[in-house]
Amino acid sequence: MARPTPRELEVLHSTHVTPHMLRITLGGSALADFPAGQESAYIKLMFPQPGEERPLVRTYTVRQQGPDSIDVDFALHDAFSPQTQGPASSWAANAQPGDRILVGGPGPRKLVNPEGDWFLIAGDMTALPAISVNLALLPADARGYAVIEVVDAADIQPLAHPENLELVWVVNPQANAGVHPLLDSIKALRWLDGNPAVWAACEFNSMRAMRKYFKQQRQIPKSHLYISSYWKIGSSESQHKVAKKQDEQQEQ
Repeated sequence: MARPTPRELEVLHSTHVTPHMLRITLGGSALADFPAGQESAYIKLMFPQPGEERPLVRTYTVRQQGPDSIDVDFALHDAFSPQTQGPASSWAANAQPGDRILVGGPGPRKLVNPEGDWFLIAGDMTALPAISVNLALLPADARGYAVIEVVDAADIQPLAHPENLELVWVVNPQANAGVHPLLDSIKALRWLDGNPAVWAACEFNSMRAMRKYFKQQRQIPKSHLYISSYWKIGSSESQHKVAKKQDEQQEQ
């Protein structure tokens, strides 16, 4: 199946959700045929490079969708890039109304399995948009936990979630490939009765540590476990993509 042609969208406005989370609202006539109900689906943002035929491509999540706009949240912190600021976050930080950008997608939505007896949703700030959507879509009587790693206490934000699902915030100013505070917080939780449905997304090394825990110690079946890495310390998106593919092959 051919990939859909990228659409050129316009920056409508930008808003700081928290100090390290910037929301860019994109719109324009090219959204006319953008399918409805795409919150948490991924899109590809394309950044032209001087002297290069191919643009840099970065993957982001649709945080919210309106009748004629989509919101994209950008995590702004050097923990997420080998440079002080990567091309996507740099573009977002400087975006002005009227700026235009090519956007590919949307790709498929990856949501927590709704058949769990309870739910465990976890991730860092790069996954916070998708986590927010997952929480909002859970039934009102859902129970469990959402464990979310942020770089600063000021980045804790109100999230719609079921009353019996506890939000656990983990503050970690600097990611480290050998230290996994997200997993440590998960291990400290009181494990509930029944079969959980787990959804997790974060840095590559943290993802591998969590996957081992969920599969080997908690024996979560594949049907009830979604886990993915959204980035890798010290790697560009293309380098992370290679590492992710190699890791998936080893897991098969």
